[in-house]
Amino acid sequence: MSPERNTKQPVSSAKDPMDALAINTMRTLAMDAVQAANSGHPGTPMALAPVAYCLWQNHLRYDPGDPVWPNRDRFVLSCGHASMLLYSLLHLAGVKSVNEDYEALGTPAVSLDDIKKFRQLHSKCPGHPEYRLTSGVETTTGPLGQGVGNSVGMAIAGRWLASRYNQPGFEDIIDYNVYAICSDGDMMEGISHEAASIAGHLRLSNLCWVYDNNRITIEGSTELAFTDDVAERFMAYHWNVVRVGDANDIELLERAYHTFLETNDRPTLIIVDSHIAWGSPNKQDTAGAHGEPLGEDEIRLTKKFYGWPEDQKFLVPDGVYEQFRKKIGRRGKELRDAWFQKLEGYKAKYPALADELYKIQHRELPDGWDKDIPSYPADPKGQASRNTSGEVLNAVAKNLPWLIGGAADLAPSTKTLLKNVDSFEAGSYGGRNMHFGIREHAMGAILNGMATVKVRPYGSGFLIFSDYGKTPIRLAAIMELPVIYVFTHDSIGVGEDGPTHQPIEQLPSLRATPGLMVIRPCDANEVAEAWRVVIPQKHKPAAFILSRQNLPTLDRSKYAAASGLAKGAYVLADAPDGKPDVILMGTGSEVSLCVEAYETLTKEGVKARVVSFPCWELFEDQDQAYRDSVLPPDVMARVSVEQASSFGWAKYVGARGATIGMRTYGASAPLKDLLKEFGFTADRVAEEARKQIELHAR
Repeated sequence: MSPERNTKQPVSSAKDPMDALAINTMRTLAMDAVQAANSGHPGTPMALAPVAYCLWQNHLRYDPGDPVWPNRDRFVLSCGHASMLLYSLLHLAGVKSVNEDYEALGTPAVSLDDIKKFRQLHSKCPGHPEYRLTSGVETTTGPLGQGVGNSVGMAIAGRWLASRYNQPGFEDIIDYNVYAICSDGDMMEGISHEAASIAGHLRLSNLCWVYDNNRITIEGSTELAFTDDVAERFMAYHWNVVRVGDANDIELLERAYHTFLETNDRPTLIIVDSHIAWGSPNKQDTAGAHGEPLGEDEIRLTKKFYGWPEDQKFLVPDGVYEQFRKKIGRRGKELRDAWFQKLEGYKAKYPALADELYKIQHRELPDGWDKDIPSYPADPKGQASRNTSGEVLNAVAKNLPWLIGGAADLAPSTKTLLKNVDSFEAGSYGGRNMHFGIREHAMGAILNGMATVKVRPYGSGFLIFSDYGKTPIRLAAIMELPVIYVFTHDSIGVGEDGPTHQPIEQLPSLRATPGLMVIRPCDANEVAEAWRVVIPQKHKPAAFILSRQNLPTLDRSKYAAASGLAKGAYVLADAPDGKPDVILMGTGSEVSLCVEAYETLTKEGVKARVVSFPCWELFEDQDQAYRDSVLPPDVMARVSVEQASSFGWAKYVGARGATIGMRTYGASAPLKDLLKEFGFTADRVAEEARKQIELHAR
C-alpha cells in the first residue's frame, strides 16, 4: 500500500516521486522504531534522510548483495545515536548478512522484524551501530568523534593499498572513497580536530565528511557552547569545504557530492544545514525530538503532514524496495561484478600481489612471517624491552608487508620505526612508517579504521599517555579488531621525568578492558614470544608494555623457556621437588627481582617458585588444571611484584598475600634511588616471602 503524497509542503526537492516516497519511508521507520523502543533519537535520522538517500542511491559504490566487497565505498555514521538512519538504509537497500568467513549468506542484514525490535535484546539494531554484529556496519560508533577518526584510518588504508596493489592496466583495483556523516557533537569533540588535521596534512582526497549543521544538542542550542566557524576551521586544515543550505535540496546535495568526486588534492567537508525536529508543523521543540521519542499523537500528525497513513506502523510502501534495487542495487552489483572480473586478469598477471590481497581480506599471514624473529642469549646486562621489541618488529615487518604503523611523535623512543622503509606522507602513500603527530586519541581511532580495512596496524607511545587514547582502545576490543599498541616507558623506571610521566594506574586500567591482551614481557625472549603470539590474532587487540631501562636476558638453559608466555603465566623457576612453600610472581622488569630473591631463598633452603606472569588475559583463557599447576591452590604464601598500582593482584596472591607495588604517583629521581625508595629490591622480595611462609604456617 502507498500513502498519498502531500503536495502542499514538499519534504524534499526530489524530482522523482518515488525518491520522495523512499525518503519518507526512512523517516517513518525511524519514528516508529524509536517509539516502539520508547528510547532513542528520531530527529537526526528524519532530518538526514535526504542526505543519506542521495548518497546511497546516486553515488555510493556499494553492492548490497556483497557488503564486504573489498573495493566498496565505506559509509560511516559517526553520530551513532542516529542509528536508525543506517538501519533503514541497510533494510531498504537489501544488504545481505555475511558470516565470520566473509561469505554472503543471502539473508537480510536488517529485517523489518529487526527494526521492530530496535534497541531490544539480541536485535541486529542496537542503540548504536556495532561492527561484526550487523552486516553493513563498517565500524562501531556512538562515542562522538570516533567514527570520523575511523574514517581517516579507512582512507589511509585505501591510499596505502592502492599504492601497493594498483598496477599498470589495473589502476583501479583499489580506489574506494570513504564517507562519514557527523554531527555538532562530533565537531565539538577534540578528536575531530586531531583527525581532521592529519587528514588535511595527508591530502586524503578519498575522504568526505558530511557535517549535519543542525545547531542543536541535548542541552539545547549549540549557541550555549559552540560558536566555531567550522568552514574556516576546515579550510585552515587544508580541506575543501562545500555548503548545502538545506538538507532537503537534492539538487544542491548532488552538486556537493560531485564536487567531492572531482576534488583530487584534499579531503572534502560538506556542511549541510538541517532542522532536526521534522515533526508536524505545530511541533518545533527540537531538543525534545533529539532526545526522546515523538509520542503517538505527534507521530500521527507528522505522518499526516507527510501524506502517510496515520495509524500504519513500519510501513514500506509499494515500490520502495524496487526503487533501491534499481539504483544502488543494480549499480552496486554491476560495479562489484566488473571488479571481480578484472581481478581474474589481475591474478593472472600479478599472482603474488593477488595472493597478498586475498590474505589481507581474510586476515591470513604470509608463509614464513616469523622466520626472522631472533632468539637472545643470556645476558646479565640485557637491553630494554622497547629495544628488543623494535628488533622483533622489524624482523616481522620484513615478511609481513601490510604491517603498517608508527607513533604519536615518539618513534625514536618507542623504537617503532621500520628500517629501510619510507614514510606514509601526502603524495607518497606507499610508505609504512606512519607519523601520527602528538595525537594519541586520533591515532587510536585511525588504527581502528585501518584495521576494519584489514591491513595490520600498530601505534605507539608512552604508557602514561595511553589514557589519551583509551576510548579507541576500548572500541578495538569491542569490535574485536587486531590492533597492536606498543606502550613504552612502562614504570617508575622513567626516573627523573617524575610522577607526570610515571604510569601507575594505567596497567590495571588496560587489564580491566575485556578482550584486550596486555603483555608485559620480562626479557628479550619473552618480547620475541609476545610478538609471535600477537601477530596471528584475527580478532583480539594487544598492548605491549615495555621498559626504557635494561632488563637482564635470562639464561633459558637454567630457567624455563620463554614460549610459556603463550599461556599468560608459567613456572620460570621452581623448588627442586616441584612443591614450593612460597610463590613469587611478577611481570616485566620485576621478574628479575623475583629470580634474584629465589636464588637467595634457595640457598637458605627455602622452597620457592617464580612465576613469570606477562599476560593475565591469556592466563585466564587456560583451563583450570593448567592454572592450578602454576598457582597450586594449597600454596597460600604468595608475593606479587610490579611497579604499578597493585589493584587486581589480590586475585592471584589471595586476601593474605603480599603485593609489592605502587601506592603513590612516584617521584622525580634517578632510577636506583626510586627502586630503593619504593621497595623494588630483591632483598625486599625475599623478606616478604619469608613473612608469607611464617604467616601461612600459623
